Amino acid sequence: MTEPRVTQLRVHAFRVPTDGPDGMETDGTLSWESTTVIVVEVSAAGTTGIGYTYGDSSVATFIRSQLAPLVLGSDPCFPATIWSLLCTAIRNAGRPGVGSMAIAAVDIALWDLKARLLDMPLFALLPAHRIEVPVYGSGGFTNYPIGRLIEQLTRWVARGIPRVKLKTSRNPERDPERISAVRAEIGDDPELMVDANGALSRKQARYWAERFADEWRITWFEEPVSSADLDGLRWLREHGPPGMDITAGEYGFVLRDFHNLLEAGAVDCLQADVTRCGGITGLLEVAAHASGWQTDISAHCAPAVSAHAFCAVRQLRHLEYFHDHARTERLLFDGTLLPDGGFLRPDPNRIGLGLAIRWQDAERYRI
Repeated sequence: MTEPRVTQLRVHAFRVPTDGPDGMETDGTLSWESTTVIVVEVSAAGTTGIGYTYGDSSVATFIRSQLAPLVLGSDPCFPATIWSLLCTAIRNAGRPGVGSMAIAAVDIALWDLKARLLDMPLFALLPAHRIEVPVYGSGGFTNYPIGRLIEQLTRWVARGIPRVKLKTSRNPERDPERISAVRAEIGDDPELMVDANGALSRKQARYWAERFADEWRITWFEEPVSSADLDGLRWLREHGPPGMDITAGEYGFVLRDFHNLLEAGAVDCLQADVTRCGGITGLLEVAAHASGWQTDISAHCAPAVSAHAFCAVRQLRHLEYFHDHARTERLLFDGTLLPDGGFLRPDPNRIGLGLAIRWQDAERYRI
């Protein structure tokens, strides 16, 4: 029997405008007008797998110049072997950042291709610990008017999602009004979470952590200070209110990034983004490392991929059902998942990721 070989690798870049007020969305430290998705197609034996990442269009250039020549002709039944080859090959080009995101898109496509060749859903091909992942609704951008903020978060709660998160700390003096309005509308039972995106100093973060916990029963404070401030994150864990998780990790690219957070005692729950940390193969390494530290992982964004990939994470806390990514994926792909009773459940009747590119719709966003 002839072993399949990768015969083609295609890369596409799509830029989807936000649906925020005046075409903008903001958080504690950043403003943006669009979301860029780099999509990779890898083909072998008449079958094509899909992978993607979120980043600048330069990621597509990196894939074409650095990764595609190494993937062509390889055996798609061994994604981890190809992953190791790619990680070694881009040492001088730069593995963290763009390099890791590029590998992530290719690795996800290879895992999707392998599952399709085996006629299996991707989550069932992985060492799955579960068949569904709990989610939290995430959006609540700092430039949302109060009405839209309430509408978005209450809609998720009404759909059975028991936890929601909003952005804070761009204009901290406005946060009490925003959070009070949300808590009043969603009631006492849903878990309320906040994300400062590293906007605060240590003392500011300590002050707001106390208020968040005491006044609004907030239990999750994401990146209160920069994720690069390991000492600051640890200090907040040690001096912040009991019952409040300090979290970071979404900007981790290589295993050492996650090790540094864990070794420093900087987080109560580690975040990981499958489209940044080297794809599914990279995520499996991160998950094993976190288990060794007895630390839960929360999946950062990219719900269409994360719903499959994080079934293989034993110490999973939940998955971020992020407004921008969920919306973008629905515009570009058929086969995306909707939360049901607070969970995303990969379809066992669809092979691979279960996704198909909606070419007619996607072309208007091509860059």
